[in-house]
Amino acid sequence: MSRRTVAIGIFILVGLIAAVFLYNRFSVEEQAPSTASETPSLVRPHSPIIGPADAPVTIVEFFDPSCESCRAFYPVVKRIMAEYPDDVRLAIRYALFHKGSEEASRILEAARKQGLYVPVLEAVLAAQPQWHDDPKIQAAWEAAEAAGLDLEKARVMMNAPDVTAALNQDAVDIQALKLRGTPTFFVNQELLPRLDPQQLYEMVRSEVAKHDDNHGS
Repeated sequence: MSRRTVAIGIFILVGLIAAVFLYNRFSVEEQAPSTASETPSLVRPHSPIIGPADAPVTIVEFFDPSCESCRAFYPVVKRIMAEYPDDVRLAIRYALFHKGSEEASRILEAARKQGLYVPVLEAVLAAQPQWHDDPKIQAAWEAAEAAGLDLEKARVMMNAPDVTAALNQDAVDIQALKLRGTPTFFVNQELLPRLDPQQLYEMVRSEVAKHDDNHGS
């Protein structure tokens, strides 16, 4: 697939996402979490990373698994990463603004401990319309199990001290950064000013091009 085709495909999504989700803005590697700090950071040692660890371009997404806009943007980010498989990585920070968000995030962290982060993430997001308004998020658990999660182990893993510490640190950083909605994206430390798939794509493309120019490729 050419870059032009990808860009056009992403652009087509702009209208749909803007119309349906514009007002919902308020809305891998396992590492030990850092000790809670009041100095905000976009990426912490505990942050889930999807993509090459040494990729020159980092997309940081402040993400709420219960946020409809986050679900809508996931295919956009996935497509961008597929176009630049060696150049782009995604770092996820949990921003828990919705009902059921914390438990869903703990499910994802349990999945990470079982080596199933991406398949469980995708299954939980696909099932989001069924559990979005359910405080017990039963459909999320069912989707995670269908993706291979061992539920008995997960219910222990999800409440581990390192998971709690990671969520607490994310909450501290979100408050320090004064973030108010999800998803919020940064590309190589630069804030995406509008929730616009095409603009996100262009920011990533620009950063990849800068890296290529600097390395003579």
